[in-house]
Amino acid sequence: MTTDIVTVKSPFKSPQERREEREAKRMAVLTAAVRMFNARGYHATSLDDVAASLGVSKPTIYHYLGNKEQVLVECLTIGMDQLLAAAADARAGLGLGIDRLRAFLISYAEVNMEDFGRCNILTANETLSTEAREAIRLLKRRIHATMQELVEDGVADGSIAVCDPKFAALTLASALNGPSRWHRPDGPQAPSEIAVGLVDFLTAGLAPRESQMT
Repeated sequence: MTTDIVTVKSPFKSPQERREEREAKRMAVLTAAVRMFNARGYHATSLDDVAASLGVSKPTIYHYLGNKEQVLVECLTIGMDQLLAAAADARAGLGLGIDRLRAFLISYAEVNMEDFGRCNILTANETLSTEAREAIRLLKRRIHATMQELVEDGVADGSIAVCDPKFAALTLASALNGPSRWHRPDGPQAPSEIAVGLVDFLTAGLAPRESQMT
């Protein structure tokens, strides 16, 4: 005589489910924090404020992320990682240098109008400790280097006018950092529309002159 074994669904979460739940809670804390940093400023925001907005205690914040500077560094790093991913995609893209540069510039502008990218523009590096400040600066240098290299590629293949790539990259970045300060998420234009419009305007100035094309 055989006895059928009835399978009972375990009420306990698997290791994968626990990891996913922890990451979701961690991202909820970071998102709440970065929005407050952007709206109020880093110094005017406390972890008590962040915790209250989520209905948790401050020790919960410490459990997932640590102190206030660590929270900010995480927020800044997420924004930098988004830009680095966009840079890698652009470098791997097809087309002329101007095409790859345009792809990166559009992504660059869009990221900087989102929560974590905006934080990198609105929060001065001087708020960080020396070690953390240098780590963020190294990430920013990598992003600038990619933008400069894309300009150089365009000059080399003739799709961008002969120019100083370093100066061009600094000018482009400065222009595309602007929307992080004035764009309103509830405004009439989506970030993608603003990004394309700005990049169209900027890259028109990079077009080869007739004298260079003859």
